[in-house]
Amino acid sequence: MDLAWAARTSDEYRCAAQLLVDFNTEYDDPSPEPEWLAGHLAELVRGGDTSVLLTGQPPIGLAILRFRTATWAAEQEAYVAEFYVAPTHRGQGIGRQFLAEVLDHARSRGATYIDLNTSEDDEAARHLYEDFGFDCHEGRGEGPLAIYYEREL
Repeated sequence: MDLAWAARTSDEYRCAAQLLVDFNTEYDDPSPEPEWLAGHLAELVRGGDTSVLLTGQPPIGLAILRFRTATWAAEQEAYVAEFYVAPTHRGQGIGRQFLAEVLDHARSRGATYIDLNTSEDDEAARHLYEDFGFDCHEGRGEGPLAIYYEREL
């Protein structure tokens, strides 16, 4: 049973923006104003390289995927920029069902590879991703630990 859909309306972008603000608030991270963020999400989707997916009625989870052409092959890759289920709905299998639908959506857009990052201390997310075959080792399996770096420019 599909529960996820791609945001397309102003109201859906506003719901997605509020979920993103809630996500950042949960982790004490700053956020822009929801109204600005809703417009920005719509603009990203119009650009063609982004999908904003929602789940639940009313929406209780969102995923943002960014698509790019692979460096070493003429194939699409997807990056899960955000994946969130509201805290009161966790532990009920919603995230598992939603992630399966997110992967299906990425495949439907032609992606043959998908990556994401999460924090080391978010054990629930790490277990979910690992259950779906994500691996944090270079070359998969027994390779060295893949380390994600970031910085402001």
